[in-house]
Amino acid sequence: MSATQPSSMFSRLRSLIQGWFSVWVRDREFESPEAVYEQAIRGRLKQYRELKDAVAGILFMRSKLTSEIAERRAEIARLHDETRRSLARRDDENCLTLIAHKQVLFEDLERSEKELGVVRIQAEEAKANLVRFREEIRSLVREKGRMLATLANAKARRRLQSAIEGLSVDAEMEALEGVREQIERMGAERELDEELGGNDMRGQLRGFRDQARRDAARRELEQLKGEMASQILPAQNEAVLVSH
Repeated sequence: MSATQPSSMFSRLRSLIQGWFSVWVRDREFESPEAVYEQAIRGRLKQYRELKDAVAGILFMRSKLTSEIAERRAEIARLHDETRRSLARRDDENCLTLIAHKQVLFEDLERSEKELGVVRIQAEEAKANLVRFREEIRSLVREKGRMLATLANAKARRRLQSAIEGLSVDAEMEALEGVREQIERMGAERELDEELGGNDMRGQLRGFRDQARRDAARRELEQLKGEMASQILPAQNEAVLVSH
């Protein structure tokens, strides 16, 4: 095995682990978007504080250069007056010394004024960036609330859709249709029983009426027989008496 093979193997393994970790982090971020927004906002706030400190440093430098320029101008004015007084006293040596010092101050003043011009531009740009950065943070906070509300609504709609899609009504409807069919069949059987029972009842009623008519006819026949018998007996008795 060559020396490059273990290195290549470890490189692939490292890439695999990094890829797996990236996927894991992305999944965790998707599961907790509020934490991702909070982390982003905290990062922006940290950068804002750092930028604010930098802007404060630039403003301090601007103030310091402004003070130095004012002091040098005052010093130059004082040296100018002192040179005039030395000139009036005919003190040329002192005049030369004062003039040389004043020239150095002029050079310092020119350099400070150039620096102040650059610092002023930087300060204005820094303040503009600071304001823009602050607005970005506020916009991010508003976006967080808006996006989390949108996400909550989307999750609610997804849960509702999943609940609707997860409803399996086929089995329930089949069972319900079976119950309906059974009930209708039982109703049909009851109607059939009633029809059959109605025919038997009508037959029984007809039988009762026929029997009643027969009984009435028998009673009437017996009554007639009784009447005829009562008429025949007196006639026979009378005949017997006549023959005697």
